[in-house]
Amino acid sequence: MEGNSVVRRHAETVGPYMRFAVLLVYPMVSLLFRRRWAGLDRIPATGPAIVAVNHISYADPLIFARFIWDAGRVPRYLAKESLFRLPFFLGRIVTGAGQIPVHRETADAAQALQGAVAALGRGEVVLIYPEGTVTRDPDFWPMQAKTGVARLALLAPGVPVVPVGQWGAQWFLDVYSRRFRPWPRKQITIRAGAPVDLSDFAGSEPDSEVLRQMTDRIMVAVRDLVAETRGEQPPAEFHPRPAPGQHAPRRRPRARDGRR
Repeated sequence: MEGNSVVRRHAETVGPYMRFAVLLVYPMVSLLFRRRWAGLDRIPATGPAIVAVNHISYADPLIFARFIWDAGRVPRYLAKESLFRLPFFLGRIVTGAGQIPVHRETADAAQALQGAVAALGRGEVVLIYPEGTVTRDPDFWPMQAKTGVARLALLAPGVPVVPVGQWGAQWFLDVYSRRFRPWPRKQITIRAGAPVDLSDFAGSEPDSEVLRQMTDRIMVAVRDLVAETRGEQPPAEFHPRPAPGQHAPRRRPRARDGRR
C-alpha cells in the first residue's frame, strides 16, 4: 500500500451478515491480489458519502469492498434488484449485509434510488459504478456513464461525491475476452481523489442537460485518477455506451498483464 493509506478502525456498527461477508472476502482478496491503496483518507471517516468508481472487471465489487473496509467504512453497493433473489443463501447475504437494491423497472428514476437516499440519510457510504456495467472501451478506460450518480447527488444535497480510479482487476478476470488468469497474483491499484465540486449545480432541476454535465464532471475526475495510476494520457472522449441488447466485442488484450 502507498501514501495516506493507513487502515482505519471501524466506527460503524457491523451486522452479522456483513461480518460473514468480510470473513469470506478479506482473506480472498489478500490471497489473490497484490494491493496498492492510495487516498484512503479521502473516504470520509464518518457521515454520508457517494463513492463513484470505474468498472473494469466482474471481480471489482469484491476488491473495492475491501478498499472501503480498509478505509474504515462499511461498503453499501447499489445493486440490481435481481441479486437480492439469488439462490443458495446468497440473496439472503446480500440483503442482510445491507446492500441497496435498484429497481430499474420503475418509470420514476428518483424512486429507483430511494434506498440509496435513505442509506445516505443514515450516514452511510454508498458505492456506485456510474457506467452501470464493465466498460466496453477496448483499452479499459471509463466509458460514457449513466446519469444515476448525478441524480443521486441532487437527491442528497451536500453529500460529498468522491471519485475513485482503479486498475488491474481486468488482467485477473475479463469476461468479454474470456480471460481468467488468477496466477501470478495481479497487482490492483485503487486511488481515491478529492470530492468533486458540484456546488454550481446546487438546487438545479434534474433535466437531461444538468444530469449529463454533472455525470461527465464526476467521470472526468474518475478518468484522471485512472490515468494517474496508469501513467498514461487518457482519451479525450468517453467510449460510447453499447446499444441495449448489443453484445460486447471480444477484446484483444495488450501484452502487459498486470505483473508490473
